[in-house]
Amino acid sequence: MKVWVAFVLSIASIFIISRRSFPLALVVGGLILGLLTITPIKVCTQIVDTVTNVDILLLAIAVSVIPLIGGIMEYSGELDLLLNNLRIGKRGLLILVPALVGMLPMPGGALLSAPMVQKVASEEGGELKTAINIWFRHLLILIYPLSAALIAATKIVGFTVYDVLPYLLVWFVLAFVLGYLFFLVKISDKLTHKSDFSLRGLLIPISILMVAPVIDFAIQRAFSLKYKSISTLIGVLMSLILAVRLSPKRINYRKIITKMRPWEFGAIILGMFIFFNIFKVSPIADRIAGIEVSPITLSIWGGFLLGFATGRVQLPASIILPIYLTKSGNMSGFVFSLIYVSIFFGYVISPVHPCVAITVSYFKTSMMGFIKKCILPVAIIMLIVVILTYIH
Repeated sequence: MKVWVAFVLSIASIFIISRRSFPLALVVGGLILGLLTITPIKVCTQIVDTVTNVDILLLAIAVSVIPLIGGIMEYSGELDLLLNNLRIGKRGLLILVPALVGMLPMPGGALLSAPMVQKVASEEGGELKTAINIWFRHLLILIYPLSAALIAATKIVGFTVYDVLPYLLVWFVLAFVLGYLFFLVKISDKLTHKSDFSLRGLLIPISILMVAPVIDFAIQRAFSLKYKSISTLIGVLMSLILAVRLSPKRINYRKIITKMRPWEFGAIILGMFIFFNIFKVSPIADRIAGIEVSPITLSIWGGFLLGFATGRVQLPASIILPIYLTKSGNMSGFVFSLIYVSIFFGYVISPVHPCVAITVSYFKTSMMGFIKKCILPVAIIMLIVVILTYIH
């Protein structure tokens, strides 16, 4: 009972404190969970290991650079050029831009699309803009054949990615329709273009936005890196240099840094990993796995809860999928899709999911407001998952 109380208090503290400071909320949430379930020495060890981890520190620096790219593009007018020359309407832009960046997923990549969402939907509330950026950024990752999380999850159960894609495609279509109905249908699709079409005005800002994830992806595939975040840092630095060099006017760095507050986003990464690392050594994951219910029910709700609690897909999958196999002996592609989708949408709306935390911070809104926006489409998906569980 004590472990469950600690877990609930930890998550509640994240929601409450995040209204003032996301990094602080994540650290306090981790401390509450740790001090109530493990020894203080273990808690301190996890904190020290996190803040001295070179890979995490490199990632924090990289994520701190990303908002500067958006700030420079906005200040220089490059974002306006991109919006003027992508002739697909507001709704199309709000789908395409997050998805385009999300196709080559990189930590903190949601910050690359957030300024575009802000430009297109500037009159909308922060909760809605956050929901749009998060929802459409991650939809393609659900079915992306090169997704590390999907590859790892299928390997655990002996499938290939292509064995389960037909099932996941159905969920992708459902989630796309729900995202459109809940987030976009009331937004006017009219977009006024300030000038004639310019190919240069289209290609330059797209190049600035895409060079970071492309370089990150290419280096990760070409080299076996001791510190994987090096590729992310190289990518965002190249994007930053490109944004500076291609800016049509002199940049006021002090103004951009003051506005974007890049240090906050790096601190979020550190806070997130402190919470995550404490969670891993706490007994909560074992308690979830030990709940005495049917394997499929445990896998679906345990997977959703772990996805929500960790802001990850791979960790919950590595816990839940072996449990299901142990209890049931085998798994079909259909059942895999039910479990994977449950984990995935718990992860999508998790307060410790990096994209969520930094997007909420970027739009200066509340975590609870974002979750309220997303809870109904996620609830519909989970309801369908439960119905299919009992009729399959």
